Amino acid sequence: MASKEGGMAFSRKSYKLTSDAEKSRVTGLVHEKLLNDYLHRVFSSPDHGPAAATSRKPLSFQNLPEHLDQLLHVDEEEEESQEQVEGRLGPSTVVLDHTGGFEGLLLVDDDLLGVIGHSNFGTIRSTTCVYKGKWIYEVLISSQGLMQIGWCTINCRFNQEEGVGDTHNSYAYDGNRVRKWNVTTTNYGKAWAAGDIVSCLIDLDEGTLSFSLNGVSLGTAFENLSRGLGMAYFPAISLSFKESVAFNFGSRPLRYPVAGYRPLQDPPSADLARAQRLLGCFRAVLSVELDPVEGRLVEKESSEWQLQGQPTILLTLAHIFHHFAPLLREVYVVEAVLMSFLLGVVEAGSPEQAQTVVHQVLDLLWLFMEDYEVQDCLKQLMMSLLRLYRFSPIVPDLSLQIRYLRLTIAILSHQKSRKFLLSSVLFDVLRSVVFFYIKSPLRVEEAGLQELIPTTWWPHRSPREGKEEVREETSEERLRRRAYERGCQRLKKRIEVVEELQVQILKLLLNNKDENGGEASRYIFLTKFRKFLQENASGRGNTPMLCPPEYMVCFLHRLISALRFYWDEYKASNPRTSFSEEAYVPPQIFYNGKVDYFDLQRLGGLLSHLRKTLKDDLASKANILIDPLELQATTMDDLDEDEEPAPAAAQRPMQALAVGGALPLPRPGWLSSPTLGRANRFLSTAAVTLMTPRRPLSASEKVKVRTLSAEQRTREDIEGSQWNEGLLVGRPPEEPDQPLTENSLLEVLDGAVMMYNLSVHQQLGKMVGVSDDVNEYAMALRDTEDKLRRCPKQEKMQDIYWLLRVCLRTIEHGDRTGSLFAFMPEFYLSVAINSYSALKNYFGPVHSMEELPGYEETLTRLAAILAKHFADTRIVGTDIRDSLMQALASYVCYPNSLRAVERIPEEQRIAMVKNLLAPYEQRPWAQTNWILVRLWRGCGFGYRYTRLPHLLKTKPEDANLPSLQKPCPSTLLQQHMADLLREGSDVAPSFLNSVLNQLNWAFSEFIGMIQEIHQAAERLERNFVDSRQLKVCATCFDLSVSLLRVLEMTITLVPEIFLDWARPTSEMLLRRLAQLLNQVLNRVTAERNLFDRVVTLRLPGLESVDHYPILVAVTGILVRLLVHGPASGTERATSVLLADPCFQLRSISYLLGQPEPPAPGTALPAPDRKHFSLQSYTDYISVEELAQVEQMLAHLTSASAQVAAASLPTSEEDLCPICYAHPISAVFQPCGHKSCKACIDQHLMNNKDCFFCKATIASVEDWDKAANASATSSAA
Repeated sequence: MASKEGGMAFSRKSYKLTSDAEKSRVTGLVHEKLLNDYLHRVFSSPDHGPAAATSRKPLSFQNLPEHLDQLLHVDEEEEESQEQVEGRLGPSTVVLDHTGGFEGLLLVDDDLLGVIGHSNFGTIRSTTCVYKGKWIYEVLISSQGLMQIGWCTINCRFNQEEGVGDTHNSYAYDGNRVRKWNVTTTNYGKAWAAGDIVSCLIDLDEGTLSFSLNGVSLGTAFENLSRGLGMAYFPAISLSFKESVAFNFGSRPLRYPVAGYRPLQDPPSADLARAQRLLGCFRAVLSVELDPVEGRLVEKESSEWQLQGQPTILLTLAHIFHHFAPLLREVYVVEAVLMSFLLGVVEAGSPEQAQTVVHQVLDLLWLFMEDYEVQDCLKQLMMSLLRLYRFSPIVPDLSLQIRYLRLTIAILSHQKSRKFLLSSVLFDVLRSVVFFYIKSPLRVEEAGLQELIPTTWWPHRSPREGKEEVREETSEERLRRRAYERGCQRLKKRIEVVEELQVQILKLLLNNKDENGGEASRYIFLTKFRKFLQENASGRGNTPMLCPPEYMVCFLHRLISALRFYWDEYKASNPRTSFSEEAYVPPQIFYNGKVDYFDLQRLGGLLSHLRKTLKDDLASKANILIDPLELQATTMDDLDEDEEPAPAAAQRPMQALAVGGALPLPRPGWLSSPTLGRANRFLSTAAVTLMTPRRPLSASEKVKVRTLSAEQRTREDIEGSQWNEGLLVGRPPEEPDQPLTENSLLEVLDGAVMMYNLSVHQQLGKMVGVSDDVNEYAMALRDTEDKLRRCPKQEKMQDIYWLLRVCLRTIEHGDRTGSLFAFMPEFYLSVAINSYSALKNYFGPVHSMEELPGYEETLTRLAAILAKHFADTRIVGTDIRDSLMQALASYVCYPNSLRAVERIPEEQRIAMVKNLLAPYEQRPWAQTNWILVRLWRGCGFGYRYTRLPHLLKTKPEDANLPSLQKPCPSTLLQQHMADLLREGSDVAPSFLNSVLNQLNWAFSEFIGMIQEIHQAAERLERNFVDSRQLKVCATCFDLSVSLLRVLEMTITLVPEIFLDWARPTSEMLLRRLAQLLNQVLNRVTAERNLFDRVVTLRLPGLESVDHYPILVAVTGILVRLLVHGPASGTERATSVLLADPCFQLRSISYLLGQPEPPAPGTALPAPDRKHFSLQSYTDYISVEELAQVEQMLAHLTSASAQVAAASLPTSEEDLCPICYAHPISAVFQPCGHKSCKACIDQHLMNNKDCFFCKATIASVEDWDKAANASATSSAA
């Protein structure tokens, strides 16, 4: 039918509801008899029913107002009785007393019915009390924590420790602890959960008090209440921090009314009676049709009724709405009358029929009511719908949720109503995201899940990468699994019905074909959606201001479904565009200022900094010229940004919080927009000059474009026009000419990526945590049936996978823009990393990422991004650089992802390895070293273990950690490393010098810490070692082991770096290496030494500290130097090792279990004392490796004996004055000071000044005392 917006000329004001004589002559009215029958049919009395035609009074439009007044008449005494009720004191409108009836700090909602605890145990009561009669009120439990709900008198005094029920004459029910309270406490009732309705009933005639939960009585809680003079009871609640509830004293229909009990706030009975009668009249209009030709009334179905402009029907409806319109602004009437009627329409027919009737009703509302009346009515209607959807109990077929969603769809399908709700209600007044959430059942029994899924099952193995296969399932287990899967499929089908309805809602909100002279729904949605994202991004840490993450997850999945629907629909009608499978966000969106990213960090740093440093690149690559005046203005804003005072509206809550008190809670952060910081509002307030990038234009052709805020944008600003590219203005030359899709969908896609970054990934992590807990229970209690797992959903996994691929394409396109890549928000890289992690870890154990289409290609593309950008100088944020490094470190721990790294182009692989080999100083090096170690693990000496031998009997905290994956070395990347170290003249010395420096630091720190730990443990008094100190100590030990493994890999791959002394730094590196190896061996292998004592303590936090990991790493290096090397290299390594004054042969003997002989005068070791020996680790060390160790020991034993026989004593004055370990062998020029070569070579790696005089060293020359003495004598 046509509506007012479609051009119908009728309006409520067109019908003067007066009885003038001309009314009978209005053109188009039916004859008197038919009109009389029609009006009697519509306005029949509910008390007497339709009267006989001969006895009823004739009706016409002249006497209809009088008849209607009689029909709607309500007894005046009944109306007056509502004002004065015996037994109740206080205002007739009952709310929470936020001015004086509270204790502690509380946040009270705008309607003064909702409250959130903001202190330890805050208390608040209502404004009205009762002293006689039977009374009831309801409390909606929004969170299921610690609360005490009940009644108190005005004399009760509460504090932060004592609340309702903890004092005399106060009584409470606590469903969290399942107890009742009145000074003392006893068991009572049953546990409540979020979404439950608690009914509080007091009978002051009998002196009893009871509670109900979801309409089920919990029994009498208290008897013999104090009554009499001065005894009146207030509804009251005490609740702990962040707990929340909503009261219903009667302002809305009670969910579970109890016969004989009155709500504290009387319902508007008179208005309710009038509204019910007017609704009956209205329904009669919809079910009757006039047939002027036949002169009779025709009964019709409501869905078939249409308004065709007959004056008779229009005048009839005008009379009805003249009385009905004011009533439809009342909350109680809307929920009790209009909502019930519309829900009945939805239940009575098909969705199409229901939608037709709802549209007719809404058309009539907009036609016959003033706009402000319709808007109030719709606002109350949607608030009631959302409340019903959110807190209705879960039934097996989800019928309640389906009913509310279908009515929501019917309302939003009405164009004018949808636009109003989008503009003013859905994101401004309501938490409309709730409509996209499917809550979990509060109780398994009530939801019927036990009947739906009669048996439970859990897989015995996880398909995640790196896990071992477990035995095949038995026939009984197979039957259980199949029964479980069938139950899950049944539940899945029911949930899919709800999900499809939720997607339909979003499709309506994303409709961009409904302009009709106004703004299309999609562009209104974009404005609200951006503000929603802004408030959630800026309100982190402020829980009341944020959208709950579980809601955000559901919203994201539904949004992706609706987005892809419109994307592919547009592709169908525009073949030059792309499918949603190829979606990405073009890079110009990040720098042209058309989309506001608030204060979110960019890859290149702050926006104010990027605008100034990259303005030339913007001009040359994107043809964007920033107005210098605007640039200067923004710079001034940056200077005084911190001094800018907050708006008064924003200051008010904080002022109230500072003094402590109850205050009306401002709308949650996603309901009202906070002030944007100007420093990061790139181009959102700046005027920019734009040139089309397709060809150079003359100055006269430049077009001034003013970038608008989200609220000011129009469709043209987003979608563009013939001379304007909208969101895509400033296209770089690397981007293709053809559009991807509609620009507005690109902004929706960008928002979806931001949503994942804000809270969706964290929520997925929480969900998998629950899954892991269930897995542990299932393993420990495999035969029990008391654990139930949610049905896995591969469709949700597909959504996250699509989002990952969107991010990969967006990053790849952004990277091609060169320096402009710095404008990309950091969250795109974060979402790429986190979504891959979620796919790999959060969707098991039933679904695996390997099942996804294009899995290997996606892994390779992500590998290329990580390999290129972990050291990208365009990325300056410390956090995102660390995230990239950690992601790459995790990537190389798994075989599939490591193979993906090996598949990226060779030049990218070499560049990645070169960045890994950069000196460790001046950068975070631990993760870099970890990556190199993982590339080697599985190839080193005794380095094929997944977990350390001494930890096998303990259970790891998380078996899915990358460090606990099976070794998977990469020979290809090892070869790249060898080539770079061999061919780069400066690469090897700088890299190895930094590794040796870090090893010296890490091991020295470790030894210093275990000294402190040992001293603390030896004290007689009771003391505690700081757990943080233990963690740092273990970290230093692990770093020492990993650095030793990197040295082992280097020596194995490129031994000539240490053994070919034709290289200028080889001797120095070998001497430094020998010094450190001897230091480690001496500290670890000495009998009854510090290391040995701390290891035997087995302190929590030092589990990884043991002899095996560090000794096998040292042994691997020694074997490579002394056994595997060429003869000349072995000779050099041996001489350097033996020449080090710290060398002790017994440290090498210790490796094979040969203990140090006791010193004279000391006691012999206990005979049962176990000695470390590599021979004890046959599961980890091969026979060949043990033989090599024995060969090395024999070689060093022989060589040390020869050196001892041939060595001559050296006088102290001939020793190096720095190390006192080697003879003087070098002289510095020009100052002439002397030292050994090892000391000066090591010093010159980092400093060019002399040790002694600080003169700059120009050269170092060999020095021999005998040769120098003979030369001096010859000269004499």
